[in-house]
Amino acid sequence: MKIVPVPCLDDNYAYLIIDEASGEGAVVDPVEPQKLVQLAEEHGCNLKLVLTTHHHWDHAGGNEEIKKLVPGIKVYGGAKDHVKGCTIAVEHGDEIILGGTVTIKALHTPCHTKGHISYFVTSTSGDDPAVFTGDTLFIAGCGRFFEGSAEQMYESLCKTLASLPKLTQIYCGHEYTVKNLQFALTIEPENERIKQKLLWAEQKRKENKFTVPSTIQDELDSNPFMRVDLPELKDRIGHNSAVHVIGEIRKMKDGWKG
Repeated sequence: MKIVPVPCLDDNYAYLIIDEASGEGAVVDPVEPQKLVQLAEEHGCNLKLVLTTHHHWDHAGGNEEIKKLVPGIKVYGGAKDHVKGCTIAVEHGDEIILGGTVTIKALHTPCHTKGHISYFVTSTSGDDPAVFTGDTLFIAGCGRFFEGSAEQMYESLCKTLASLPKLTQIYCGHEYTVKNLQFALTIEPENERIKQKLLWAEQKRKENKFTVPSTIQDELDSNPFMRVDLPELKDRIGHNSAVHVIGEIRKMKDGWKG
């Protein structure tokens, strides 16, 4: 399995997933479809699927165009999300097969949107699993609570995604890592992992390189939104409820000027 990050618009990421055994491919959130189709051609990849994380235009806005560019391509999206151009709606736990070695499992991760789907991808070739989290989970951050509640984001991050294998590679929808880590330090100023990762991320961006992927383990170590069950974060926010803490941290982030 090969995964190729594709920068789009100002700070979005789309992705090309290739089953190297068959040469079949999928694209995640191809908001600039021509770019993704050309990249697939360069890799000798036969595009079969579009995996849409949620209905916002900067993720689903290329779906109708890619259907014209690749006749017959299947466009997946959350059953509760009204994704533009969707041809197959998926629910939590549904599985999609790509080529001969890649399995894609839909995970319902609501809050940013009601029907947001993250896609958990595994391969029989022995590669580390991957998850495409759209705007639910970012490196060191999470999406705004546009259509959901703190309870939903807690369930999405700290239950659904946190339960994935710790080496699962995280491919998110935007390049927000530096700002997210800067904010994370305001929540946990003594967290050495956050300090180290911020220096690393700043250097990556200076070199115009990606900060994706992260891993589930790394997010559990450095992402305050996935650490809300820890006593030290509850003490800092002043509440025993992890759900309340995740909501308060999101409010703090919404008002943070950086």
